[in-house]
Amino acid sequence: MTSTLTPVRSKRSALTKGQLPKYAPYVVLAAALIAGAAILALVGFNAFGWGIVSAILFAVGLVSWSAAVEGSRKAKDKLATCLVVGSFLIALLPLISVIWTVLVNGIPGLLNPGFLTTSMNGVTGVYDNRAVEEGAPVIGGIYHALLGTIQITLLATVISVPVGLLTAIYLVEYGNDGRLARAITFFVDVMTGIPSIVAGLFAAAFFFAVVGPGTKTGAVAAVALSVLMIPVVVRSSEEMLKIVPNELREAAYALGVRKWRTILKVVIPTAISGIASGVTLAIARVIGETAPILVTAGFATSINSNVFSGWMASLPTFIYTQILNPTSPANPDPSSQRAWGAALVLIILVMVLNLAARLIARTFAPKTGR
Repeated sequence: MTSTLTPVRSKRSALTKGQLPKYAPYVVLAAALIAGAAILALVGFNAFGWGIVSAILFAVGLVSWSAAVEGSRKAKDKLATCLVVGSFLIALLPLISVIWTVLVNGIPGLLNPGFLTTSMNGVTGVYDNRAVEEGAPVIGGIYHALLGTIQITLLATVISVPVGLLTAIYLVEYGNDGRLARAITFFVDVMTGIPSIVAGLFAAAFFFAVVGPGTKTGAVAAVALSVLMIPVVVRSSEEMLKIVPNELREAAYALGVRKWRTILKVVIPTAISGIASGVTLAIARVIGETAPILVTAGFATSINSNVFSGWMASLPTFIYTQILNPTSPANPDPSSQRAWGAALVLIILVMVLNLAARLIARTFAPKTGR
């Protein structure tokens, strides 16, 4: 019995020879955390510094141990892994910090009575003073700003999607890399990088010249946002149309189908998943813009359901005004609470739009056979 087990044990030891044990990373991590805490205790402990020092010690310890046991090749692989994972964690830290800060500060504002169903119409500093001094609930909400954001963004989408999609169809199906197609591509690239305030100034100047000076409405803001949306829609739609196989077009042409009908019935349905996803991401990109709306839609504290008349509030401008000009300068905490609550709602909207983009892409993606 012993003679039959001995070769098996020796074979296993030969296979595992020259390799770090599976628990090695955990041992190094524990030692790095302890050593990092000891080092930071000498110079002044803080969580961020502890994490950085521990990460450096972990990488040095694991790579050194690997070099001693496994050789330089495996050590270089461990070093590359530590660098990749470390870069990912560094990129993730600001996102986690932002989300945590907004949640901690925004949830109390979101829980205020009537926060999502009332506006700031008639809310004065007296109510904020009473909330701070007497413990009364914070009065005033974001309903008017939420309604304005939805209306402005919806109108901007109605303007941008047809223009962007038709431009992409021309570039892919009709442009043939001609002069006009190259010029359009160049200007789309330029528009992609323009500052948002420039788009707001363009829309304001255009409506000042056409309608009259001082024109500020939700429609002007929608035009400004559409200037920012159109390049994103063009680029995303163009890339999706390019990946449609030419064999599908050629098969339709062989059956005598006209080009416009081939585009409408074959090309667009095949690419609709990516197009819808790109449009949704373009909406998420502009829904939080502040500068163009400040210039074009102005400020408002009451509900305005007409996007073509009167000043209109939005969530970004609501946040801006609540922080810059508190309702009660003597007691700015209620205004700050409203601003953080509005910021949390805005982040939730962007998150929902991104999830909707993924859902749309999955739902409309072409079904592949076996």
